[in-house]
Amino acid sequence: MAETFELEVATPDRLLVKDQVTEAQIPALNGFLGVLPEHAPLLSELGSGLLSYTVGGKAHSVVVSGGWVEVQPHGTRVLAKTAERPDEIDLKRAQESLDRAERRLKESGEWDIARALQAAERARARVEAASKSGR
Repeated sequence: MAETFELEVATPDRLLVKDQVTEAQIPALNGFLGVLPEHAPLLSELGSGLLSYTVGGKAHSVVVSGGWVEVQPHGTRVLAKTAERPDEIDLKRAQESLDRAERRLKESGEWDIARALQAAERARARVEAASKSGR
């Protein structure tokens, strides 16, 4: 059995991760996917959240939102609409986005609830990641 697999995390603008990893936790639309070497093939819609992975015993993470994840026995590709490393996140702006999304969820009116929920989920993941990175 293989001990690692290749993980790629990319957006339309850049490649964030291309590394040999021992495991990954990926936020899919309906929950997290735990991926290990030689995982069965699957294709899933990507959710919003903290994608974590391990390289050489050290944990790493990237905040992703929207897109697709393709898992194959030899590697996993994450094609995200947006992705950023925790140290790239402005905690103050992320918290403001979360506060705004939560206000919209509480207000009745013309807000698109599904869009507000997605914004809140994305902002919550960004706040969590930036807080853990000490920003």
